[in-house]
Amino acid sequence: MKSRLFLIGALAFVLGVSSCKKEDTPNRYEVLLPSNFPAPEYNLASNPVTPEGFELGKRLFYDPILSQDSTISCADCHISFSAFSHPDHITSHGIRGQFGKRNAPAIQNLIWQRAFFWDGGVPDMDLISLNPIQNPVEMDEDPANVIRKLNRNEMYRRMFKAAFPGRDTIDGPQMMQAFSQFMAMLVSANSRYDKYVRGESGANLTPQELSGLAVFRLKCSSCHQGDLFTDGAYRNNGILGDFTSDKGRYEVSSMPEDIGKFKTPSLRNVAVTQPYMHNGRFKTLESVMDHYASGVKVTQTLDPKLLENGTPGIPLSSTEKLDLVAFLKTLTDESFIRDERFQQN
Repeated sequence: MKSRLFLIGALAFVLGVSSCKKEDTPNRYEVLLPSNFPAPEYNLASNPVTPEGFELGKRLFYDPILSQDSTISCADCHISFSAFSHPDHITSHGIRGQFGKRNAPAIQNLIWQRAFFWDGGVPDMDLISLNPIQNPVEMDEDPANVIRKLNRNEMYRRMFKAAFPGRDTIDGPQMMQAFSQFMAMLVSANSRYDKYVRGESGANLTPQELSGLAVFRLKCSSCHQGDLFTDGAYRNNGILGDFTSDKGRYEVSSMPEDIGKFKTPSLRNVAVTQPYMHNGRFKTLESVMDHYASGVKVTQTLDPKLLENGTPGIPLSSTEKLDLVAFLKTLTDESFIRDERFQQN
């Protein structure tokens, strides 16, 4: 489904239906705002997380009622122990066993993002949930019908009334805000790397990991910037020589210079979110290193950063590849992927 068509449908749906105190011990319903992160993009004051709203959003996230035949939930493609990605699935299976054309992205640190999905076609976190609901190969459902189903459900009527007092019926904006309250809490910021950069005790990196960090800062951080490990830009990183089946950002912008460009993903928890790239092409971090060292394909929109050395790619020695992989594994946040607050009750 074209992202701009999704936005038109989302707008019609909305109009037609009426800092954590201590980073290693987050409050159950307090959004973690790490000291090494920038200010969030999402306006938390406009939709503050409440216990009732969070629990409602989580219930919706795990409920297949959102799909046309009640077989697919959000959690089927976004699994908590893999940073809410779909491990070992190139693309996820949706309704009636259909498969999409892109790898399911991890759901983490969304309040710091300006746009969502591989092509950036959704500009507001509150609108994220409408995309998979409407997608014909994911949930293939009319959001208005989802609202009708929720209004017929006594449990949901009770939960929505608790989360949004003073409303007699469930509507679309309430559903989207409940999802956002759940997703706002999905903050990953307690990896060994985080504790190292914050100077917390017992968070030393090994010599190999420190070497990998130095290589990363020199050769990778221009795209995977800052402690969010993404610049949020759209880039063609040379994994394909032809974009006939998926033109990436172009499908949103219609600008020829955007053909083959996809959003730079965050590298947080990257060791547990395989396979990699928008099409799930690479199964291991080692294969990703090999791609950048010697597998980059030159096309008209290839990112200039991958041509800076006169030949396509990033010069990486065998030792540098090993060190980079070692460093990337320090970005795994065990407390996040094991957090019982985010798992199905």
